[in-house]
Amino acid sequence: MRTLNRLWNEQDGAIVSAEIMLVGTLLVIGVIVGLKSVRDSVVTELADIAQALDNTSQSYWYGGSQNAYGGTSAASYSDNAYQNGTSAKCIDTASSAMGQG
Repeated sequence: MRTLNRLWNEQDGAIVSAEIMLVGTLLVIGVIVGLKSVRDSVVTELADIAQALDNTSQSYWYGGSQNAYGGTSAASYSDNAYQNGTSAKCIDTASSAMGQG
């Protein structure tokens, strides 16, 4: 009990604890600013990914096949991709995959 009472009344560490509080406060402020920057970067990258997916053309084309036992006919689909009355910049992945782009 005497040791606990002696530690309670000791004043030698008061300056050190104030310095630790100052450094800790500055570190917390720095971490908050850093996390805000990370948040902004993640939101920007996710917006870029969303825009890329939105601008991808969903058109496809299939030329069909035929052999001695039968065949399949060709199929195609065209996505005009209009947004707000204006034409969107589309990436036609189907045509470039089939060698027509």
